[in-house]
Amino acid sequence: MSDDGAPKPAEISWDEDGQPLSTVFGDVYFSRQDGLAETRHVFLHHNQLPERFAQLKDEDHFCIGETGFGSGLNFLATWQLWQQCAPAGAQLDFVSVEKFPLQKHDLARALSLWPELAPFANPLLEAFPPPQGGFHRLEFAGGKIRLTLIVDEAAQGLAQLLASDHPLFRAAGITMDAWFLDGFAPSKNPDMWRPELFTVIGELSGSGTTAATFSAASVVKQGLAQAGFSITKVPGFGRKREMIRAARANTVSSTHSPTTRWNKNTPPWDLPPKSVDASKKAIVIGGGLAGCHTARALADRNYEVTLLERQSHLAAEGSGNPQGVLYAKLSHQASPLGEFNLASLMYAQRHYQPFWQAGPAYGEACGVLQLAYNASEQALQEQLRERLSQHEGFLSFVNQDQASEIAGIALPYGGLYFPQAGWLAPPQVCARLIDHPKIQVRSVTEVTELAYDEDWQVSLADGSTLHSDLVVIANAFDARRFAQTRDLPLKSIRGQVTYLPATERSHQLRAALCAEGYLAPAQNGVHCAGASFNLGDSNPALTEQDHHTNLNKLSYFGSELSGLWPHADSHSLDGRVAFRCATRDYLPVVGPVPRREQFLEDYAPLRKDAHADIPIPGAYWPGLYVNLGHGSRGLAYTPLCAQLLAALICGESRPMSRDLARALHPARFLIRDLIRSRV
Repeated sequence: MSDDGAPKPAEISWDEDGQPLSTVFGDVYFSRQDGLAETRHVFLHHNQLPERFAQLKDEDHFCIGETGFGSGLNFLATWQLWQQCAPAGAQLDFVSVEKFPLQKHDLARALSLWPELAPFANPLLEAFPPPQGGFHRLEFAGGKIRLTLIVDEAAQGLAQLLASDHPLFRAAGITMDAWFLDGFAPSKNPDMWRPELFTVIGELSGSGTTAATFSAASVVKQGLAQAGFSITKVPGFGRKREMIRAARANTVSSTHSPTTRWNKNTPPWDLPPKSVDASKKAIVIGGGLAGCHTARALADRNYEVTLLERQSHLAAEGSGNPQGVLYAKLSHQASPLGEFNLASLMYAQRHYQPFWQAGPAYGEACGVLQLAYNASEQALQEQLRERLSQHEGFLSFVNQDQASEIAGIALPYGGLYFPQAGWLAPPQVCARLIDHPKIQVRSVTEVTELAYDEDWQVSLADGSTLHSDLVVIANAFDARRFAQTRDLPLKSIRGQVTYLPATERSHQLRAALCAEGYLAPAQNGVHCAGASFNLGDSNPALTEQDHHTNLNKLSYFGSELSGLWPHADSHSLDGRVAFRCATRDYLPVVGPVPRREQFLEDYAPLRKDAHADIPIPGAYWPGLYVNLGHGSRGLAYTPLCAQLLAALICGESRPMSRDLARALHPARFLIRDLIRSRV
C-alpha cells in the first residue's frame, strides 16, 4: 500500500490454459485442476456451509471472513450456494481482505473461466470498486448479500473490524461464523500468515466459529491453535494430500495486559452498545434523505419501521430541492473528512444506479464535472491527480476541450469528471426508498418529546404516545429540541436555490456542473442553480440578493452559459429556501446517543491526561441513535451513513473502518472537549 492509500494492483501472468498466476508470489490463484471444485471442497464443504445455510431462519444473519479475495471465486461460489440453500429473508455478510487487488480487466478474465457463475460474476464486475485502499461495501440480491472488501494488509485490515482499540474490549464486537483462509501459501507469502493475523482472527471468532484452509503448514496449525481453534487434518483437494479444518468450542480471553498504556483513542468510549431491541421494530424521526435511507436500511434487515414526518409529505425541508447533484469534495490529504468524502461518493454512485435506471423521474446519470475554476482549485486537482489517477470509471481528469465536449456546451476550464455520477430528485428518491412493505409512513406527525422507561415513549403533538425499543433521530437541526440530543453541536445553514427557465441552447447541457455553485441539466424545462450559504440566517423567504448571488455564480461556467439568462430578473425568479444541518467539523453525526453527564463523569481523567487508560465503555441511551449533520451533501452522505447505522444496531460488520466510524461518532465532541478541558 502506498502512502496515499492507493494499493499496488496484483501483478498477473496467464498460463497456457488461461489461468492467472501471481508473478510476485509465484503461486496460483486457484487449483489448475478445477478451481471451483477446490473452493467447494475446501471452504464450503469443510465449513459445513450447505447444512448451516439450510438451517438458518428468515431473520438470521451469517458472517464469513476471508483472507485473500483474489479472483472473488470463493465469494461467488458462496453466493451461489446461499441462493440454493438459505431462506429468502436471511442475510449474508462476506468480509474479505486483499492487499493486492486484481485490476478489473484481470478479474473479468479470471472469472470468465466459470460460465456457471456468470449470473453472480457480472454484478460483481459491475460494482467492483476502483483501486483505493480501505473499506468498500458492495451489495447484491436486494441488499441481502453484502460484500465488504477491505483493501489492506490482512491483519491490519481485519483489526479495523474489532470493537475497540482497548485490549480489554477488542473482542467485544462482531464474530465471524466461518473463515476462509485463502492467501497464497505460507511458503510463498509468509508476511500474511504471521502471528498478528491469527490473533485478530481469534478476537473476531466465538463459540461455534469454523475455519478452513487449503494449507496444512505448521505455522497455520500453530496460529489457529493459539487463536483457540481445535485443528483437524483432512484430505485436501485433488493432488493435495492434506488441508485443515478448525472449530472454536468456546471464547478465549484476551492475552493483553490491562496495565499497558494506550493512546488517547483507546478508552472504549465508542464501544458499540449491545442491542436492546428483540422486537425488530423501530421508529425513525424525520422524512428526509437521512430518515428515508435509515428506514430502508432497517427494513431491508427485517425491521418493522414507523417513519414519522411532521410535514404533510416526505422531503419537505432540507431534502426537498427538485434537483441535487451527487457530489463530494475530495482531498489529497489523509484526513477523516477526505476519507469519508471519497468512501461515501464511491458508495453513493453504486447505490443510485437502480434509481437512475428506473427512469428520469429520479434524475439522470449524466456525469458531473467539477471545474478547476481558480488557482486554488487547479492546485487541488493536480494534487488529486497524483493520488487518484488510476481511478478509471470513477474519476477522470479532463482538459477544457474535453470538458466542453462532455457538457455539450463551451466551458472555460477543465476539471474532474465523474462519469457514474449525476443529478437526482431527492423527493422522488425518498418516495422510492420508503416503498417497502415493512415501512409505514405517518405524516403530519410531530414529535415533541422523548422519554425512556423500559422502552422509549415518543410523545406526539396531538397528545398521543408511541412506544418502541429502538428510535433513530434523523430530523436534522430539530434534533436539538430533544433533551437527549440538545447538546450536539449542530448548526443550521440557510441555502437558496434558483430555478432558471431552460432555453433552446441550455437544453444542450448534458452534464451537471460544479464550481462555486452548481447547475444541473434541465428537468421539465427548468434548471436548478445554487446554492447560497447563509450561516445564522433564519429567513425562510426567497430573497433577491440570493438569486443574484446564484446568477453571479454562473460566470464560473463561462460566458456561453451565463449569457443564456442576460435579462433574468432576480425579483421574478422562482426558487426554494431550505436549511441544512451541519456540525463544527463538517462530518455527519451517526451512531448511539451518549448519556452526557455519565460520559463526563466516566472520562473526567482525560481533562488532566489525554492518554489516561480508562477501561470503561461509553454510557449510551439504550436503543437511541442519530443520523444527522449531512450539510449540503445529503445525497452523497446518507446512503453510507444509513448502512453504518444499521450495522451498529444489528451487530453487523461496519461498512467502513473503525477509525472512520469513530470520526462520525456522536460522542466524539464530548471526548475532544474533555481532552481540551472545555467541559
